[in-house]
Amino acid sequence: MRALVKTSAAPGLELRDVSPPVIGINDVLVRVHRTGICGTDVHIEAWDAWAQRNVAPPLVIGHEFVGTIAEVGSNVTGFAPGAVVSGEGHVVCGRCRHCLAGRRELCAHSIGLGVGRDGAFAEYVALPMTNVWQHGPGIDGDVAAVFDPLGNAVHTALAFDVLGEDVLITGAGPIGLMATAVARHAGARHVVVSEPNAYRRDLAVRMGATLAVDPAGRDLRSVFAELDMVEGFDVAMEMSGNAVALQSALAVMAHGGSVAILGLPTEDVSLDIGEIVLRMLTVRGIYGREMYETWYKMTVMLRSGLDISPAITHRFHFSEYAAAFAAARSGDSGKVIMDWTT
Repeated sequence: MRALVKTSAAPGLELRDVSPPVIGINDVLVRVHRTGICGTDVHIEAWDAWAQRNVAPPLVIGHEFVGTIAEVGSNVTGFAPGAVVSGEGHVVCGRCRHCLAGRRELCAHSIGLGVGRDGAFAEYVALPMTNVWQHGPGIDGDVAAVFDPLGNAVHTALAFDVLGEDVLITGAGPIGLMATAVARHAGARHVVVSEPNAYRRDLAVRMGATLAVDPAGRDLRSVFAELDMVEGFDVAMEMSGNAVALQSALAVMAHGGSVAILGLPTEDVSLDIGEIVLRMLTVRGIYGREMYETWYKMTVMLRSGLDISPAITHRFHFSEYAAAFAAARSGDSGKVIMDWTT
């Protein structure tokens, strides 16, 4: 089969012919139709410091996908060839305290698809049946391909109650854009997006942002009067991994506000803990998706009118992977999709 492989400990990827995965008795083999490029994939392609610490070539990369079941292991029940599926990218141990208690998203021993085991940028991918999510009718194929990052957005956006609240989102990458639509769908009063890239600010407005602000040109406090905000934001979602963005978000929170942090900084971040304590802020780290409550919520929200399609801006055939990765790196893009069907 054709697959996009990190062949060596150096920048770049190669499209290669490799052997299809061999499935075990508890596994499902999926014929991949479409995949989404994640920031993680861009890190691996660039072979930056994070990738060097976490990836051992050779490796088929990629973890955002949709496809149809091609084969199931002898122990697999509830799945059949032809079903349209995506997959949870964190393969957990199943034996630790959290796994046994049904809190699998907290497993400290999870292995990432396309990071610690061969992934989905290929014509076929294999996963344990406990990692497979079957889509119901009516879910758009491109949207199904990005259920993984949509899950990050939903997990972050619903970490705290946003109904009637004033919400700040720092960073309008693909997940921040999706979170904007989710917060609006969940009943936020105002959603303000802070993003330096003009292309992505325009996308944020299309996704439902009340305002999209360039942090280099406007102080976040200046939106308070315009939006009839008395004290500050009730809920913030930090999606950028930028230290200044997080510090700025904390500085404009209302007393008792809540901050969900999904963005991963690449360097140490200095925080004013006194500000957090004296204003009684709640700060929560978000990683991945809740298994599988978030997947259920995604499906329900999409069926009830949530539209994330404007966040999907570029589409390529898998053979055009270099152009696809260039688009994902450019910043002038939302989510980038690759087609593996032909």
